[in-house]
Amino acid sequence: QAQLVESGGGLVQDGGSLRLSCAASGRTFSMGWFRQAPGKEREFVAAFGWGGGSTLYADSVKGRFTITTNGAENTMYLQMNSLKPEDTAVYYCAASSGVFASPDPARYKYWGQGTQVTVSS
Repeated sequence: QAQLVESGGGLVQDGGSLRLSCAASGRTFSMGWFRQAPGKEREFVAAFGWGGGSTLYADSVKGRFTITTNGAENTMYLQMNSLKPEDTAVYYCAASSGVFASPDPARYKYWGQGTQVTVSS
């Protein structure tokens, strides 16, 4: 069993930055970020695999978002720079027992409660 607690969402202007945190209790091998905007499907943002050290990013966030981790605290961060209004969504942290990072939400068994990110134009 794993429990995930997210923090760090908020309101920011176009071009601004935010850092999301996801603290996991219990053993996890890979973690990911997903987001869901109103009226849209949940979509992959980024993921990290503890076992292989692999990192994946959606094309829409490459070069702007960066995953970092603190293994000692089993915590994952998502640094979001150059934010755009289209990044507005509820961001969810997810965890899996799979070793490698994956963009497939079906691979993730544990999910956080979500944190709202709003980017104003």
